[in-house]
Amino acid sequence: MSGIDPTAAAGPVPGPTEQLADEDELLARFARTRDPMVREELTRRFMPLVRRLASRYRGGREPLEDLVQVASLGLVKALDRFDPDRGVAFTTYAAPTILGELRRHFRDRGWSVHVPRDLQERTAAVEKAIAEMPTKLGRAPSVREISDRLKLSEEEVLEAMEAGGAHHAVSIDALQRMDDSEGVPMVERLGESDPGFETVEYGAAIQNVLDDLSERDRIVLHLRFVEDLTQTQIAERIGVSQMHVSRILRATLQRLRKEVAEPDE
Repeated sequence: MSGIDPTAAAGPVPGPTEQLADEDELLARFARTRDPMVREELTRRFMPLVRRLASRYRGGREPLEDLVQVASLGLVKALDRFDPDRGVAFTTYAAPTILGELRRHFRDRGWSVHVPRDLQERTAAVEKAIAEMPTKLGRAPSVREISDRLKLSEEEVLEAMEAGGAHHAVSIDALQRMDDSEGVPMVERLGESDPGFETVEYGAAIQNVLDDLSERDRIVLHLRFVEDLTQTQIAERIGVSQMHVSRILRATLQRLRKEVAEPDE
């Protein structure tokens, strides 16, 4: 696969000045000068971020190094568009751009399972908004901001985000690595007891509380326990601070625990 060499991008070798400067200084300098040597040094420094995001999609037919090259294109786009004066951390700005590049890569290769045409188009529109809106906002867009832009409900936006996972199917014979151990075929890890069955009664007990929650609180619960996002990722998604997300989760879970703990009347 042609593209950026993740081990050594083309261009002049950065000099000692670039190598010794910190990332914020280099980002500010590149925004002013567009110096290719500064871009090369920034690309080298942020390759760990590129590899970490690309590794989320490994395990299928795509070699990890091919995914790294695709993600590297997203890094270059983020560097070219980033404005240090907005006061946003570069990694916060770059991650949605890199992930958007990876999602487009899989979208261009087709869907792995059947998804209705209207949902495919909505998913493409949501992913495009997620990739483009950070340029204007200086941060990742919230679900509400995406819904306002696309004239969709927040539920439709969340459904489209979930449908994005249908782009890429993984063979049960694909090797999965745990830490630094050798890969184990996925089929050998299947067939275990599903702990989800134990939560059915719990789910029924808290249904009334869930119905009474605000739409925002339900979205936060969905992002945390269905999409398995971290509090920081949720904060970036809905446009609030990580501490605010923590308070929402703590208060909501306390309500749910209280409902389950109370004896039936």
